Amino acid sequence: MAITNGYCTLAEVKAALRLTDSVDDTLLENSIEGASRRIDGYCGRWFYKTASTAVPIYPYDEYLCVFPADLPSTSVTIKLDSTANGTYATTITQGTDYILEPTDAPLRGRPYRQARMVSGKTFSLEVTPSFPTVQCTAEWGWNAIPDDIREACILLSMRQFARLNAALGVVGFADMAMQVRAIDPDVRDLLNPYREFGIA
Repeated sequence: MAITNGYCTLAEVKAALRLTDSVDDTLLENSIEGASRRIDGYCGRWFYKTASTAVPIYPYDEYLCVFPADLPSTSVTIKLDSTANGTYATTITQGTDYILEPTDAPLRGRPYRQARMVSGKTFSLEVTPSFPTVQCTAEWGWNAIPDDIREACILLSMRQFARLNAALGVVGFADMAMQVRAIDPDVRDLLNPYREFGIA
């Protein structure tokens, strides 16, 4: 099978496990894909890049529009619907009407998370909108998988693969047994800086 949006490669996991044969390749690929999706769930974001997709958004206030996902580059088209009827007729200009934030995202290798209106321009706000008043069209996600995410995926893939031999979550060795912990502290430490916390 092919790994879909995996955060490490089959070769990287096999090298970490010191495997040279291909007997378990399918199981390992399943582990990599499963580990990648667990990372998405834990972090509340994904680290691959999607196809260009238009997303309607309710602005946070008249000056700020928070993106529903990470914006990996400045390649975004933002259109406004001043009547809130689903017709996004006005395209606004980056650098003139709005800027992307955080402004230091390129320096830190991080994505953009929001657009802020400048030069006295504002987003349209409706008291009881029937449609979101902003539409953003872009590729969403990250341009490249961060090293920490790749390393966490390798560790988690190895763990999930080994778990197939751990009945009831217990790994047995010659004359001892060890219980598999719910959360690998090394994986947790690698992922925590990338966690996105939403507001319920």
